[in-house]
Amino acid sequence: MRAFGAWQVGISDPTAAEAIYQSGCCKRLTAALLAARGIRTPEAAAAFLREDAGLLHDPMEMADMDKAVQRIRLAIQRKERVAVYGDYDVDGLTASALMSSWLQSKGLLCHTYIPERLTEGYGIGEDALNWLSEQGVTLMITVDCGVTAMEQVKRAAELSMEVVVTDHHECMTELPEACAVVDPHRKDDSYPFKGLAGVGVAFKVICACEGAAAVDALLDKYGALVALGTIADIMPVTDENRALIRCGIQMLRTRPCYGLDSLMREINLDKSRIGGTDISFALVPKLNAAGRMGRVGTAFALLMEKEPDAAQRLAAELCAMNAERRSVEDRVYQEALAMVGEGRHPEEPIVLASENWHQGVSGIVASRLAERFGVPAVIICLEGDEGRGSCRSYGGFCIYAALEAAKEELSSFGGHELAAGLTLKRDRVDAFRRRIAEFYRAHEGDRSQLNVLVDFAVEDLSLLTLDEIEALKRMAPWGVGNPPPNLCIRDMTVENLVSIGGDKHLKLVGSKNGKRFDCVFFGVSVRELGIKVGSRVDLAFEPGVNDFRGNRSVQLLLRDVRPARVKRDMSLDVAERFFAGERMLPMENAMLLPDRSDMGRIWRYLTRRSRRFSEEMDSLLPDIGLRTGIAALGRIWVALRVFAELELIELREHDGLMDIYIPRPEGKADLNTSSLLSKLR
Repeated sequence: MRAFGAWQVGISDPTAAEAIYQSGCCKRLTAALLAARGIRTPEAAAAFLREDAGLLHDPMEMADMDKAVQRIRLAIQRKERVAVYGDYDVDGLTASALMSSWLQSKGLLCHTYIPERLTEGYGIGEDALNWLSEQGVTLMITVDCGVTAMEQVKRAAELSMEVVVTDHHECMTELPEACAVVDPHRKDDSYPFKGLAGVGVAFKVICACEGAAAVDALLDKYGALVALGTIADIMPVTDENRALIRCGIQMLRTRPCYGLDSLMREINLDKSRIGGTDISFALVPKLNAAGRMGRVGTAFALLMEKEPDAAQRLAAELCAMNAERRSVEDRVYQEALAMVGEGRHPEEPIVLASENWHQGVSGIVASRLAERFGVPAVIICLEGDEGRGSCRSYGGFCIYAALEAAKEELSSFGGHELAAGLTLKRDRVDAFRRRIAEFYRAHEGDRSQLNVLVDFAVEDLSLLTLDEIEALKRMAPWGVGNPPPNLCIRDMTVENLVSIGGDKHLKLVGSKNGKRFDCVFFGVSVRELGIKVGSRVDLAFEPGVNDFRGNRSVQLLLRDVRPARVKRDMSLDVAERFFAGERMLPMENAMLLPDRSDMGRIWRYLTRRSRRFSEEMDSLLPDIGLRTGIAALGRIWVALRVFAELELIELREHDGLMDIYIPRPEGKADLNTSSLLSKLR
């Protein structure tokens, strides 16, 4: 059985959708999706669908951009020795390659410094500054870092190096005393778009230095790097990022990019058809592997390489590195699972520490543990008396607030609600584990519900044609602020169910009003889904196209399945009378009396969900019925009341909602002591 969150189904304004369609800027399905997302006029739709360089804002609107341009142009004029200081993630790597390539094209001797994740960590290090000074560097340009480096910029000045900071991270009130600090998040910055990646800010600096007439040529030359870094850093795919990503992907498809071309060949990606998803799930992990494994220079060298044979060797090396990363990750994950304990269901955040773990994979392992057990996870890598940890949240719980509550046990920490990092002393690990558990118990109810967001319900199934779905690409690239479409069809009949991929995935055929749709659900088996042929269900899905040996057909990529809302089950009315204390007939008692098998199946359903959740009764009871095969919803209601009576769960019913908290997931109790069951017997 698989448990799902509540659905939030939006509405597509039919009048707005028709006006957008009639304007001729897109097809009907695209118009309906735009209308569902708040775009109500043809003019707004046309503006959203633009993808040309005209979307780009004037870089001179950024605070300090004039100062940055003046200092960089002076360095070019003087032929100074310049350094680019970047970061080890893909945003930092692409920003470093972009700025370094451009400076070299201006005839400058450019040193690029990217710190190693494992030995130096994030940000500007004093040893690096000393080394750059020894190389005769007089100007250092930071990319994707530096906006909080107050002390490091002062140290650079002591070493006779001036600094231009370009960054996109949140700023503190105080800014570094640099020649210029270019960051759209500055409190005094009036730039109209705050969602640029680090590579995006670096690109805007170059555009400002070259002038407006050069923007198209710069996009042609560097667009692939800008798109890669922007996608990798999960920036909002809105405003000028849409143009940067779309233009960049087009450049990646059509222009020579020796390093990236070699990497695509190495992993058998079709260059001519590459898209945002390929970049996110194929290219980015390979480039990130270099930083995770402590060899970030390999990824940077690949991005800079201009000789095909050398680029192919570097691409092969990166792929081997990524395989090594996966092997290390799997080893650490298995060791962490063993430490949690087989068959255990942790009720509090998982906090594990070891001397044998690799810092480069700690975040990935923490994410996998959080997903598997449904609680936040912290993986700490110990070295001597020190420990460095990666934290990942689950279910909307604010992990940063938990670290703040436990800060007395930590040497340092940083991050945000869902992911964070920390350092601490070895002897404080146990105390930290206790403090974060206390905070979790006190605030578990503060978690946000993981609801399924549906753009709108498709009533006219003729919208789901191959041409209409293909035309949705006009709204791409998808990402933060512009997620892939998630639609739903209500009351569909399941005609066929087949396991695929070694029972890890499933195919489903559904029908409604004489129309049949092929569906695929990745990561969910037939057993986990818990439905049968003949079931009437609502399907949430992303409309897609299946391209098999040149045959293209509509395929719905399932995101969620729930029972169709049909007429009210009579057993619910009987249960209401029973709970009100009315006298019942023997056949009515039999209708409501759950047996031990019913109770077991319902309990397994509950414990597969988060320990605390709230859902509409009209959705929850049919969902449990569908997953467990129990037709009488009143019987399920009785079972929940019995669990509450035996203190296996806390159940609160109000305003049509059921709030459920499971204090003991193991669930040990004697059903014979239930007064409710005794009355029904």
